[in-house]
Amino acid sequence: MTEEKNKIVWNERESKFETEDKKAYLEYEVRCNGGVNVMDITHTYVPPIKRGLGLAAHLCAAAFSHAQHHSLSIIPSCSYVSDTFLPRNPTWNSILYKEDVKKSNM
Repeated sequence: MTEEKNKIVWNERESKFETEDKKAYLEYEVRCNGGVNVMDITHTYVPPIKRGLGLAAHLCAAAFSHAQHHSLSIIPSCSYVSDTFLPRNPTWNSILYKEDVKKSNM
């Protein structure tokens, strides 16, 4: 697998971060809650043939970096993000949405 196919690109139109070959991706929704812009990461997918290469973590890093540079807080709805990526990368906890999502009117 070439490095070119592992490059992560932002597909703004489809609300995704994806590899250039579009086989691995992270989906999100951007919402506004009480004046706070929030990126809800809803799904991360890496095909079986590409698993174990760190692509999911690269997708997450791209999304978190994008959110940070665009003043977005993150809701980690995707189980990979909340259960695997964040425990391994706790420095990103600083941009997590702090309000109780269940109580908010998003």
